[in-house]
Amino acid sequence: MYQLLSDLSIVEVSSFVASPTAGLYCAQMGAEVIRVDQIGGGLDYDRYMQTSEGRSLAWENLNRAKKSVALDLKSAEGRELCVELARKTGQLITNLPEKSFLSHAAVSAGRPDMISVRIMGWHDGRQAMDFTVNAASGYPLMTGPAEWDQDTAPPVNQVLPAWDFITGAYCAFTLMAALHHRAATGEGNEVRVPLGDVAIGTVANSGALAEMLYRGGDRPRLGNAIWGALGRDFASRDGQRFMVAVLTPNQWNAMVAALEIAEPIAALEAQAGVEFAKSDHNRFVHREALFAIVQEAAGKLDYAELAERLTRAGATFERYRTMFEAANDPVLVTDNPLFGPSPANPSGFAYPAPRSFAHLGGAAPADPAPAPYLGQHSEEVLATRVGLSSGAIHALIDRGVVAPSDRDGLRKTS
Repeated sequence: MYQLLSDLSIVEVSSFVASPTAGLYCAQMGAEVIRVDQIGGGLDYDRYMQTSEGRSLAWENLNRAKKSVALDLKSAEGRELCVELARKTGQLITNLPEKSFLSHAAVSAGRPDMISVRIMGWHDGRQAMDFTVNAASGYPLMTGPAEWDQDTAPPVNQVLPAWDFITGAYCAFTLMAALHHRAATGEGNEVRVPLGDVAIGTVANSGALAEMLYRGGDRPRLGNAIWGALGRDFASRDGQRFMVAVLTPNQWNAMVAALEIAEPIAALEAQAGVEFAKSDHNRFVHREALFAIVQEAAGKLDYAELAERLTRAGATFERYRTMFEAANDPVLVTDNPLFGPSPANPSGFAYPAPRSFAHLGGAAPADPAPAPYLGQHSEEVLATRVGLSSGAIHALIDRGVVAPSDRDGLRKTS
């Protein structure tokens, strides 16, 4: 990974997706991220899907390049160690409740420059998860075939926990902002980021909230069509489905040229009294007629020829893939410099692992680092960060307050 944050250490006490994502992005930029978990694993340690040895592939990928400390967080002594570790490190990312043992007041006692970033559910303290805030956002009732009845159609949940990933990225950003402020003023900060606010705030930032209030009602379902522009899925003669998106004059001209549909487009323009090349509005309003023209042309050609024509013309398109196909696609994964060689994953399963999404000019990213075994760095971190002696650490291990690596201790799943 890159080493822009190599002088930064962060304690992460978290579970599920949003909070580990924040730590992951910091680790990919070189920060020392110390994840603290309950001995035996926290709430997300065995999340699906698991290998036959019981290793969670989700946990393994969200915690790459981090260090792991395993404590008995149900005991007073384990909690005190966790608080002391966070306080001495100076930076904390967590999704534990503010009223837990890891409150900002507890970790900042005697450390006025302490920075804590806390992911919450809703701003009023109610619990939330990606799937529940998404239900409140309105998007599931905006998704689905256009022919579904607006009043009785069921919601369509998204598969990707997008609000979690957006929240994790935003928390990494807010941590950097708080660090910048501390460097300038010496002041610490307690940052709270409600998952629900990220969702409804993103709805507002996209213009959708204002749109609903302006129109005085809900946007109709459009199936796979792009709202406010021209785009949809189409099928080739050999049954391949692909997406075409047109939001600019160049994209429009490229699609028309590749499909050789200038003549029927001109006829439609004459009939409707509009021009399409420079108007998203006109393309959107007349989308059904345009879709019919595009589909008729696409249906006469196999996908290989369509792709060659669209690529040569500079159109914006992509073939639909299953995720298994995507995982084996040379352009997306196997020949993509984003992915590096498989590190020594705790699962023992070898597969391509992503580097940082960012490309820094002149700097070559290192190969991806593996996730840790649970407790792999317990002794190292407690010695270097908390200042405990080897004897004290081994006494804590003997009492079950601290656990070393679980490399050889995970049971196989049935």
